[in-house]
Formats: sequence, C-alpha cells, structure tokens
Amino acid sequence: MIELRDATLQRGEKILFEHADLRLFPGWRVGLSGANGAGKSSLFALIRGLLPTDAGVCELPASWTLATMEQHVPQSEQAAIDYVLDGDAALRASELALLAAEASGDAQALARAHEHHDSIDGYQAAIRAARLLAGLGFAPERHRDRVASFSGGWRMRLGLARALMCRSDALLLDEPTNHLDLDALLWLEQWLKTYPGLLIVIAHDREFLDAVCDHILHLEAQRLTLYSGNYSTCERVRHERRVQQARVQATQERQRAHLQAFVDRFRAQASKARQAQSRLKQLERLPEMAAAHSDSVFQFSLPVPQHLPQPLLTLSAGSVTYGSSPLLQDLQLQIHPGDRIGLLGSNGAGKSTLLRLLAGEMAMTGELIAADKLRSVLYHQHQTEAFADDDTPLLCLRRLDAAATELTLRTYLGSFGIEGERVHTSCGVFSGGERARLALALCIYQRPNLLLLDEPTNHLDIEMRTALTLALQDFAGAVVLVSHDRHLLNSCCERFLLVDGGRVEDFAGDLDDYARWLQGRASTKPDAPTAPALTDRREQRRLDAEKRQQLRPLRQRLEQLERQMQLLQARHQTLTAALADPGLYAATRKPEMLALAQESDQVARDLAHTEGAWLELSEDLEECQRD
Repeated sequence: MIELRDATLQRGEKILFEHADLRLFPGWRVGLSGANGAGKSSLFALIRGLLPTDAGVCELPASWTLATMEQHVPQSEQAAIDYVLDGDAALRASELALLAAEASGDAQALARAHEHHDSIDGYQAAIRAARLLAGLGFAPERHRDRVASFSGGWRMRLGLARALMCRSDALLLDEPTNHLDLDALLWLEQWLKTYPGLLIVIAHDREFLDAVCDHILHLEAQRLTLYSGNYSTCERVRHERRVQQARVQATQERQRAHLQAFVDRFRAQASKARQAQSRLKQLERLPEMAAAHSDSVFQFSLPVPQHLPQPLLTLSAGSVTYGSSPLLQDLQLQIHPGDRIGLLGSNGAGKSTLLRLLAGEMAMTGELIAADKLRSVLYHQHQTEAFADDDTPLLCLRRLDAAATELTLRTYLGSFGIEGERVHTSCGVFSGGERARLALALCIYQRPNLLLLDEPTNHLDIEMRTALTLALQDFAGAVVLVSHDRHLLNSCCERFLLVDGGRVEDFAGDLDDYARWLQGRASTKPDAPTAPALTDRREQRRLDAEKRQQLRPLRQRLEQLERQMQLLQARHQTLTAALADPGLYAATRKPEMLALAQESDQVARDLAHTEGAWLELSEDLEECQRD
C-alpha cells in the first residue's frame, strides 16, 4: 500500500497540504480531484519519489513498480509500437536474456530463457501492444510509423499506451482523458476497470470518474480527504458536510455574540463582574470554527447575440475532399438559433473538418448559405498553443475591443478566473488550464450567434466545466459541439449527428446508445457497413428532411409562446411591485388600485393559459421527435 503519515508538502512558500494521514491499497481505483493548482501533480511527484515531504513520511513497498504517463513524449525515430513495448521492462529484460543465451551457445541457458519468456507472455507482447494502440485509436497501418511523425496529442496517446503496457503494481495517470475522443475514452474506461493494481488518476471528467473510481481523494484548503464511492458520491457528501459546517458555524457565532454582549454590558458593574469574567473565559475557550468552504465557482454567461436570423446557416449537397479522396460528402444541414448539436464519430471521421467547414475555413463543393447577420466563432483545441509568449490576457482582449475600459476588461477576465496581476502576466508562463480559459473567454467575447466548439473542456477543471455547461444551456444562439466530456454533451445537446464513413446523419439515440453502437460495430466484419443499418440512405435522408419540415411550425409556435410568456412574466412582476406600494391603497387612489388589481388578475390568467399551451405543445413536439 501507499501510506502518508503526518505528511506535509509545500512548493516554495505555498503549503499544498499538511498533517495528511492516508492509506491507499492494491485494487483500489482512486480519483484525485481538486482545483487546478491545488497540488495534485505535486502529490504524484511525491509518490514517485521526485519530491520529498517537508514533514512526515510518504512510504510505499520497495518492490513495487510504478507506471506513469509521460506528459512530454519525445519526437524520436522509434516505431510507435516499439515505443509502447518499451513500457514493459520485464519483457525487454527477457529479450536481452534470450539474446545473451543465444550468444553463449549454452542450450540449457537458452531453454531456460525461452521458458521464462513464455511465462511472462513475451511471445504475445506485440499483440498486447497492438490492442492498446487500436483501443486508443491508432490505425493498424500506423503502428510502425515513427513517433516523431505523430502530432502532440497523438504522442500523448502513445505515452498513455506505454504506461498501460507496464507490468505495474500502481498506475498513476495525470489527466489521461485529454486528447482522447469519445471512442477512445470509452475503451479506456473498460480497460481501467480490469486493472488489478492500485490506480490513482487525475481527471476533470465527472462521468469518467464515476465510471472508473471507487474512491475519491480530494485536495482542498491544504487538506487531503478520502471518500468512499465515485465522484458523484463524493460531491454529495462534501455538500452535506458544508451545510452541516455552516450550521455549526452559525450556532457558534450566535453563542459567541451572546457571551460578548453580556461581557460588554456588565464588565464594569461590580455586582456582575464575576459573571462577566466567567463568560469571558467561556468566550476564550470557544474553538475557532473555519468558515464553510466551497470550491471557487466561475461565473460567466454568453452574451445575447445582437441578431438571431432564421436560419443561421444552410448546407446543401456539400462535399469535402482530402487530396483526391472524399472525406465528407452529400452534406445536408440547417442550423437555427437555439440548436444544440453534438457531433459523434471516431477520431479522423471528419468532426473537426465539419466544424471548420461551418466556420467557413474549408474549401468545399455544394452550397453553404450563411445568414446576413451570421457571426460564427470556432473554438478549437489547439488555440491554447497560439498565444505568443509576450501576450497578456488584457492585451489579447484589448485587440478585440480597443474602446472598452480596463475595468470592463478586467471584470470580464475575472469571471474566467483570470484576476489581479494575472491579467498582465505573460501567457508563456500560463498553465494549460489558464490558457484554455483565456482562449474560451476570447471566443465568447466576440458575441457569436453560432458557437462551434471543438473539445472545449481540455485542460479545464470540473468547476470551469460546470460553468461552461450552465452558460451553454442559457445561450440564445446555436451550438455545434465536439467533446469527449459526456456530462457536457448530455447536459447541453438536444440532437446528435453521427459522422462516419464520409456521411453526416442524425443519430437517433443517446450516448449510451452510441456506446452500444460502437460495440456492435467492433464485432462486425471489416467489410460490413460502418453506419447504422439503413436500407436506403437517400430515402431515409429524404424522410428525415420531410419530418424536420413538418416539425418546423411546431418549433416556431413554441418559440412564439416562449416570447409571450416572457412578456407576461415581466408585466406580472411590474404589476406585483406596483400593488406592493402602500401609498396605492389611499382612498384617493382607489380607482387606480382597482384597475391595477384587475389587470394583474387578467395577466395571471393569461400567463397560466400560455404556460399550459407551451407545456402541451412541448409534449407534442417531443412525441413527434420520438416517432
């Protein structure tokens, strides 16, 4: 097991945690959570022996092998599969023993070397490595490609595969879900559930933590707290403890105030001096209760677009080629304000290409009609690498709005957690999370009515992901989203499109259905269709288009009722405030009061009727969409 006894760790003058007592056992799958900068990666470094404790002890068995995921994979000339195989130190040692035995000419030594190699499944190692690569999305024809030929995100996947290849007693994974698509993420979940050793994983994907972990180790306010259960259980227990702590603190404050009031009142009276001194001692003995703490919450919203034309964008008979090969073809898509569209599909299927096409950044054949007032913004996962080292957050925002005051820009950046002197700090020293928040802030500031998001949650912690989810839910414009964060997809998207086999088609189902579809596709023959069973694709697309056309009047009526409800609610609030004025009930203003009361009653009836119609129409629309 890994054990911490009265352990304290600090970096510079900052104490990350202190007086920690902790035991982690083999077979546990532990999620390490906490805000960015709390010290999670430093705790990993402590366990690996790269950092010493500042006080106390951190111990683990000397015989244990630790596997870790390298954050920076070198651009070597080594083949990808060989790089992964290097993760199995026992395999490489056995291969060297085989070579030495062959060179010695000792038949018995060679036989023993082969027997040992077989006992560790050395002859199946290449197959095991190939399965890891395939699960993480590497096509078979790329397994022998040079490591240097892969992009940074794909090299991160190679580092993950190498860590999984290691015969380890404990596996430490620092944000393994970054740079994975949804397919690879689902595969990784299943692999980790079968890992026999101690798993400790840093991740900000709550669905991933819920699926994989049976313990959560939370780092907050310089304390390490271990919770049994998954992340949702941890979150519920932490909330209950905060509520209880707030109650205890309020009770203590009332008691303290009562004692202090007695002391202040009677301290100078001789007859009450003894009682005052007694209460003063009680006051001194009261323990200092820390204020109930909750994680810092980012609070921002997407500004209401200046224009919301109908439709925003129409794509007809669109095709995109890569070289001489078609990548996407026969694209038919229309986007309206309020649409929440999630793109599903394997890595390389064309999801990011489709986003770039919608943003007007890709050449295509066919017809792409943008509304006159369209204002689209594309956020892609590589924007965090585009900042110059001498850029600062304030300077980047100033380029978008030279007329805004510094106070306005500072307030806006503060809502994304970039505060104080950080607004003048060089982006070159920012963490990945800070860069991601800044890139997202810059996109949102442009006030789009069509927001195109390609993996926006990479490097964001759970609190920032929650803030983004809430902001997208209230956004008046349209969103097209690619993400491996299932909580974000489930919370925001009302429609899914499957990008597969060069086609983009409606996916009738949720993310659980998509996971089952992936499993079914994996079990089909290589030449079997890779899209949902459709006897006639063109006919199905025609029927889908007709259905959308039939549902459009319902959607338009629903939007009309929503606007009507907003007006009625605003008027009802105004009337309620007017009727709350005591002066209205003077005898001289009785006619005015009666008129306002009558109008208030009528508005309340109209609002109830409108809400009823809205609910009934919503149910009809939902039923039609299911048919």
